[in-house]
Amino acid sequence: MRPIAYSYLICSTLALPLTACMVGPDYARPAAPAAAEFKEVKGWKQASPRDHLLPGAWWEVFDDPQLTALEQQVAAANQSVAQAEAQYRQAQHLVQSAQSSLLPLAMLNGGFNRFKAATGQNVAVSGVRNLFTQSVNIAWEPDLWGRVRRQLEANIDSAQASAANLQALILSSQAALADSYFQMKMLDAQKALLDETLQAYGKNLDITQNRYKAGVVSKADVAQAQTQLETTRAQAMDLGVQRAKLEHAIAVLIGKTPAELSLAADGRTARVPDIPVSLPSELLERRPDIAAAERNMAAANAQIGVAKAAYYPTLNLAATNGFQSSDADSLFTMARRFWSLGPAGAALTLFDGGAKNAQYRQAMAAYDASVAGYRQAVLTGFQEVEDSLAALRILEQEAQAQDQAVAAAGQSLALTLNQYKAGTVGYLDVIITQTAELAGRQTALQLQGQRLAAAVALVKALGGGWHQAQLPDEEAAAGERKWTDYLILPLVD
Repeated sequence: MRPIAYSYLICSTLALPLTACMVGPDYARPAAPAAAEFKEVKGWKQASPRDHLLPGAWWEVFDDPQLTALEQQVAAANQSVAQAEAQYRQAQHLVQSAQSSLLPLAMLNGGFNRFKAATGQNVAVSGVRNLFTQSVNIAWEPDLWGRVRRQLEANIDSAQASAANLQALILSSQAALADSYFQMKMLDAQKALLDETLQAYGKNLDITQNRYKAGVVSKADVAQAQTQLETTRAQAMDLGVQRAKLEHAIAVLIGKTPAELSLAADGRTARVPDIPVSLPSELLERRPDIAAAERNMAAANAQIGVAKAAYYPTLNLAATNGFQSSDADSLFTMARRFWSLGPAGAALTLFDGGAKNAQYRQAMAAYDASVAGYRQAVLTGFQEVEDSLAALRILEQEAQAQDQAVAAAGQSLALTLNQYKAGTVGYLDVIITQTAELAGRQTALQLQGQRLAAAVALVKALGGGWHQAQLPDEEAAAGERKWTDYLILPLVD
């Protein structure tokens, strides 16, 4: 065969994958449940008519510098985030591995053989002989039916899903930090309330002791005042245990040991901000967990093509070029050169006991499962937004009613104290009124904490400030490759 014929054969073979088909269904995103508007958003007041989306640094809507400083450390230092980031890089390398399957495999071979032919054989040279060989072998399996390309497609989709999972974990960790932080703030506010109450109870105890010395009240009144004071003091101490646990949790979320973080107590309550709520149709593009479910669904669809390609025949091509000589000195000379095209082979499975059918049906079932998982993720997303909206609306109404109850309890306490000083009521009435007033103020603080927790939950349900456009494209999902990556050497940074 003439060289031009060889060149035509090689070029035609290399062009096969460019013209070959890709079996299996092309991906189209299935329909997902959606609503025209959120049920609980009626009457909701947006933060600004033109600002209906959360910022990337969503915690800034709470206007708390200390929270901002803590949140900025999550993505960089949280160890669960670091683990997810490494898993994303692992997914990128799987994409690179699939890309390499499209290219031929080249191997450099060298050999030495020393032998003696058996007596009586017709050989050109008798006696002991040496045979030196050096060759380059190239083997390639053309991707005729798109098996490798479908696997590459699946790996890219999986890498994008891994990137979305990374963002979902960052958002979840940031929300957990904000929730712990606001719980700690509420405990500080409750501690400040109890400290203030302890001062009032201490004064009441002094007044009661003076009245006892004057013979106005009995010893029982003094004992009741003392009991009330010490019981409240114990409540204030118990808050320290809860606060310590929350502070420790915050430390771990920013990648520190509890001993490395100390947050000063602040008795001021945090403000519940207005959370901008996007349209339900935008929720599918705003939540990283929904994006991950959608990309996993695309990867499962591509795996159907991989399984279907297994039904078709495979073609393997090979070529060898090298030198062979009985003398090492003359090995690399044109006279000792040899080459071969082949062996070329095709294989088609005729019977496998139903294995390929089972694998194909498994791939289709996995896709159906991923579709259901995607739709469930969407439904869960809508539920979480609605839950948070309802909680914020109802808790705000409850807080307004509780504020009125606290004001009424304060007036009742002032009247009862005056009556006690005038000797018209006993100290037990004072205790009952004080207990009710303190419980009302504690309930008000707890409602404030619940509203803050609901606000954080709403931010998380809305996807924070993330958007699907931040997902890596196909090129980014494959990761950066250097020319040294193509060398068969363990060159790793």
